[in-house]
Amino acid sequence: MGVKLLKIMLVFLLVFVAAFSFSPQSAEAADSMFITKANTSQKVVALTFDDGADGTNINSILDTLDLYDVKATFFLTGTGLKDHPQDINRIADEGHQLGNHSYSHPDFRTLTASQIKSELDKTEALAKQETGKSTKPIFRAPYGYTNDAVLAAVGTAGYTHTIQWNIDTVDWRGVPKNEMVDKVISNIVPGSIVLMHTGEGASGTPYALPDMIQELDALGYDFVTVSELLNYHSEPPAGTTYTVQPGDTLYKIAQNHNMTVSELMELNNLSTTTLSVGQLLILTEDAHPEPPTSTPPSTDTYTVKPGDTLYRIAVNNNTTVQKLAEINNISNPAAISVGQVIILKEGAEDPPSSTPSTPPSTDTYTVKSGDTLYRIAVNNNTTVQKLAEINNISNPAAISVGQVILLKEGAGDPPSTPPPGTSYTIKPGDTLYSIALRNGTTVQKIAEHNNITDPSRISAGAVIVIP
Repeated sequence: MGVKLLKIMLVFLLVFVAAFSFSPQSAEAADSMFITKANTSQKVVALTFDDGADGTNINSILDTLDLYDVKATFFLTGTGLKDHPQDINRIADEGHQLGNHSYSHPDFRTLTASQIKSELDKTEALAKQETGKSTKPIFRAPYGYTNDAVLAAVGTAGYTHTIQWNIDTVDWRGVPKNEMVDKVISNIVPGSIVLMHTGEGASGTPYALPDMIQELDALGYDFVTVSELLNYHSEPPAGTTYTVQPGDTLYKIAQNHNMTVSELMELNNLSTTTLSVGQLLILTEDAHPEPPTSTPPSTDTYTVKPGDTLYRIAVNNNTTVQKLAEINNISNPAAISVGQVIILKEGAEDPPSSTPSTPPSTDTYTVKSGDTLYRIAVNNNTTVQKLAEINNISNPAAISVGQVILLKEGAGDPPSTPPPGTSYTIKPGDTLYSIALRNGTTVQKIAEHNNITDPSRISAGAVIVIP
């Protein structure tokens, strides 16, 4: 009887252990999804800020966001939460989204899965303790460095999306505000994610942010948090496309999808095996969208569009940056401008001069669509500061199409600010904001004086009165 009872007890014990040894957490979690931008045609943009140890510019950034009623996303570190918790409380209190940027900002590729979890858990605990809000489900990798193992570990830790960016302002280098605004406006596309920082090194960010917001608003963009942006994101049909991840090679992608490198290159019109993170590759012939072709192969010239680089144009046309630079007499491959015509083949026509926007012999330059004061300065061997001084330009980011720029001192009288009550004919590329800046007034005053109900909707040729 005692032996029988013992057997029964052992059976119950085994059943009990089996039942409670399984929990949903032991099931394998999905990898964190790597996102560089939302796949959408809607004009939405997410402004994002990485916060580090000092957070010097947080309050000025928040003041601007509050002024324009814009919600943004801040990726927090543990060091930042410990250094300036009151500023991070303000971020949360004003309705901005929080994301996890690690505890001590290490390269996650060098950590084990348990170390990654520890970095994320410590920051999450601190964020909840200080703000009462969670950083889940979004994570941004320190330095943007990830790989398959990192995405798996981050997903297991409860972060469903790893947020990269498609516009990097590189503000941490101390980039001037006009260059920051130019980079964002020149590369903006629906679903964009803009990367900025809160630290002292990003000295141009507080000054660039108001112009950036005004210009994006004038272009018809709505500002959303990252989680709101993800609601606009739609994935292509499974198995038809693939987004390049850090560490990928064309060979590895081809192998994982039972293809050859040659097939992948042919489907995507690739002339080189060089890939970039976030690049969309077509895996089947019926996949959408179609692979990008900036220039049909049959044409001999290409007109530069917003966001273009000489490298992209070269890759899409089966040539090299060096060849394009030689054919077009381009001395600085980084200084091409929207509207510039690039010759793709030798002998197609006479190449444009090395400074197509402004011949060296002239003393003035008329601003064209896509120009910035920085590009004009580079093309004319001068500086933004000198051009601003010669032309009495108080805001280098606010030049407009049709404006005449003096290139040399003594070339003529600098443009003057029209007296109050002067009429102005709107030119292509103008915004009410840029007109207001040039004339020492405000958007609100011009709108009220001219009965303009929607400042973002002005049209070229319309005549307005400067109050």
